[in-house]
Amino acid sequence: MAEPKPEEISHPPMDQLQGLEYCIDSNPSWAGEAIALGFQHYILALGTAVMIPSFLVPLMGGTDDDKVRVVQTLLFVEGINTLLQTLFGTRLPTVIGGSYAFMVPIISIIHDTTLLSIEDNHMRFLYTMRAVQGALIVASSIQIILGYSQMWAICTRFFSPLGMIPVIALVGFGLFDKGFPVVGRCVEIGIPMLILFIAFSQYLKNFHTKQLPILERFALIISITVIWAYAHLLTASGAYKHSPELTQLNCRTDKANLISSAPWIKIPYPLQWGAPTFNAGHAFGMMAAVLVSLIE
Repeated sequence: MAEPKPEEISHPPMDQLQGLEYCIDSNPSWAGEAIALGFQHYILALGTAVMIPSFLVPLMGGTDDDKVRVVQTLLFVEGINTLLQTLFGTRLPTVIGGSYAFMVPIISIIHDTTLLSIEDNHMRFLYTMRAVQGALIVASSIQIILGYSQMWAICTRFFSPLGMIPVIALVGFGLFDKGFPVVGRCVEIGIPMLILFIAFSQYLKNFHTKQLPILERFALIISITVIWAYAHLLTASGAYKHSPELTQLNCRTDKANLISSAPWIKIPYPLQWGAPTFNAGHAFGMMAAVLVSLIE
């Protein structure tokens, strides 16, 4: 009898690592669990797809309509890239979404004096979007060359956790001054969300329902549901009726204008903001973010 091939040998996840219930070739039950986990992953991707444009588009001079258009485009492209990756790429159970690693070079492009000198906000938004697209095109070509030439595979042999962890940590630390002030803009909503998510995922993770660690596995979707209902209750009850305009903008659930500004059907198309523009300084800054994303 022939010896089994290594790829044919399968061990239960718990035999591989204690506390691991699913491994790369495991499938959760389709009786609701897989759908709930998929929806939670979508909510996580939706967060980056909304948060990144919500922060960057106003800096570019864009309106709520421009913000919605960027969110729709990002979601549409994320879906296409995820399908391509799962069908023809690495086929890992991951969603291709926006990366915070690119925010720093994009902010530097936004603050380019040439773009800031444009007085009309809409035109400044268009020219900034074209500059960002051009920088992304050049930087992504470097990523493609490194990938297909196998040069990156050679480089990764010399990587170690001691070298990679500081690089990834620096990206996260650089965004701390963006994330925590946003939480502080509406303390009565931001702090409960933070506490609830940490409590569910870290301290109540041993709570089981029908042998399912529901609080650990669905901590994000449960926390968002509870806090959103709480935030909407504050808005509907008139808690912010006499609050300053900035507080209402950050705390009320009816001030984002994303839903009201979004058309029912909108399919993004190439060059919807015009032809990309190319600048060497913008491209080199974006290449740094590409290298960080490659390490990620």
